[in-house]
Amino acid sequence: MEKVIIVGSGPSGLLLAHYLLRRGNRYQVEIYERLGDPRLAAPSNTRSFPISLSTRGKNALRKIDGLLEAVEAKGAKMQSSILHQPKGKQSLLSFKTPLIAIDRIRLTNALLSELIEKYDSSQFNIHFDCQCTQVDLKARQVKFQKQDSAEEFAVDCDLLIGADGARSAVRNSFLNAGRFELEQKYFRDDYKSLYLPKDKNETELQPDCIHVWVSNSDSRIIAVPQPDGSWSGTIIFERDSDEILGLTTVDRAREFFDRNFPEASKLMPNEEIEALLERPIASVLTIRCNRYHYEDWVLIMGDAAHGVSPSLGQGCNAALEDAAILDALLDEYEDNLAEALPEFTARRLADARALWELSDNAFPSSKLLFMEFLLRRAVAKTMNKFFPQWFPLLPSDLLRDTTIPYAEVLKLNRGWVSKVKKANGVLNV
Repeated sequence: MEKVIIVGSGPSGLLLAHYLLRRGNRYQVEIYERLGDPRLAAPSNTRSFPISLSTRGKNALRKIDGLLEAVEAKGAKMQSSILHQPKGKQSLLSFKTPLIAIDRIRLTNALLSELIEKYDSSQFNIHFDCQCTQVDLKARQVKFQKQDSAEEFAVDCDLLIGADGARSAVRNSFLNAGRFELEQKYFRDDYKSLYLPKDKNETELQPDCIHVWVSNSDSRIIAVPQPDGSWSGTIIFERDSDEILGLTTVDRAREFFDRNFPEASKLMPNEEIEALLERPIASVLTIRCNRYHYEDWVLIMGDAAHGVSPSLGQGCNAALEDAAILDALLDEYEDNLAEALPEFTARRLADARALWELSDNAFPSSKLLFMEFLLRRAVAKTMNKFFPQWFPLLPSDLLRDTTIPYAEVLKLNRGWVSKVKKANGVLNV
């Protein structure tokens, strides 16, 4: 039995554990997570954000018996999104294929609960409050530090998976391995988690929709319903925004929401505003690198390998697809890691780079070009049925409703993406 260490208990790491453990007695899986057990924390007291699972992510979950159903039970099916504009006007965008909207903590809890229910401690264990401090690539050893006692310990393994996010300690060990290229860039916006309790909004908002409020100050709120009637969301704003940083009291924050998001403000009790002020500001770090494996025993995946901006909602979907792709490669190469890991890099690199570019340039910042975007989308939705080669669907629709590889989506929309990039003043990459 080969020992697998997964660093990070996010969706991709947990899903990969499912894939590995269903391969019989081939693998023993141990997960090490820097943070505490999410099952013990109330969502409103933690930093989280809503996730929209599209066809790509749902397909990856569906390959494990009962897993998609377990996730659906913790989330809500979304048939459309509603854009709430500053003067009260609303725009409805219907989806061809429903999304599953779910808070990230609820998603990880669902994946973890299924693992614990299916496998005993001889096959699977998870260790919280353990930070990865070093990966010794030559010794094939991983070092951790316990958060509560500062105790340090080392673990040997046959396969190390870095699913530890954009600030991956596993990936950073590649920097000393030679010919590893890494580009890190902060997304232009930051965010804070937001929660709207059930008793304030159960009849206020259409329940099967993603709700997006935009303001004249370039900040916006995204909220998705949860099965218990509450809403999970984020407020997104420009980095170092003086307006947001100036919200130091409940009164100031209430005045800000009343002025910029009057509909959403009605749903927010003072207790939530107080909690919001205490939550940390979070930044999104995008990642692009030239290799996802080291020899035959280390692999990075998800945000550790290809973190992208949240504009298309594909970060988690791509991470879940990573797990499915690795599983398929293990089938293809009969669990020969020396062949499967390099092939993961070879097959995934072009798609990851395409997603990076699509996410940064899918939507124009100018109002004039955004009107063209809406027109293009309407025309494509009608004409694509008859002339798909001449009227391809825009990236947002293709990525939501299909599993077409990201590189192919970019190829189909190269002209539009180039136009948006030029209009947004982005240098070619």
